[in-house]
Amino acid sequence: MGAIHLTKDEFLRKVADIDAGGEWKFLGDKPAVIDFYAPWCGPCKMLSPVIDEVANEYEGRVDIYKISVDDEQELASHFGVRSVPTLFFIPLSGTPQMSLGAMPKGQLKATIDALL
Repeated sequence: MGAIHLTKDEFLRKVADIDAGGEWKFLGDKPAVIDFYAPWCGPCKMLSPVIDEVANEYEGRVDIYKISVDDEQELASHFGVRSVPTLFFIPLSGTPQMSLGAMPKGQLKATIDALL
């Protein structure tokens, strides 16, 4: 199955209603990871199969999403994504964390495990 690609409308329903304003309120029922990527980005292409593998390994425990910065420029801008890939780690409660650049699978899994 792999990571789920999100549009802005899906993001507003599944992750957070950023159009409502106010404080961050995560809408998910399990931790999430969002991969902000671009189809033309070399490091993104290298990270993509790792993201899909991890999505399969954590299926049912962590939601793993992908958002194209080309298709969803408003979302990328809202979160200050200026380079790709950028990973957005969202715990059930607390403040999301960002990581710039591709990371090895082991580091990605360790960061996700810290969310659980």
